[in-house]
Amino acid sequence: MNISLTDELKAFVDARSQARGYSSTSEYLSDLVRRDEERASEERFKALLEDGMQSESAGDWEDLRQDFLAESGVPLTAKRSA
Repeated sequence: MNISLTDELKAFVDARSQARGYSSTSEYLSDLVRRDEERASEERFKALLEDGMQSESAGDWEDLRQDFLAESGVPLTAKRSA
């Protein structure tokens, strides 16, 4: 894959990759793409959670929590700390 950048953007990418300890600009750009992919996955996950919580079949949150804790082997007295 070839990417064309203006001289200004190339200088920025070179400076950032060096300042952040990347061995090459390619490694820096790959990391940016990976991070964007992770953000997209998190956004999809949050959207799915939102859809699930909005659905009529979502059930009571405390019932879901207790079911999860029971299935995972965590004592039911365990509470999440805020």
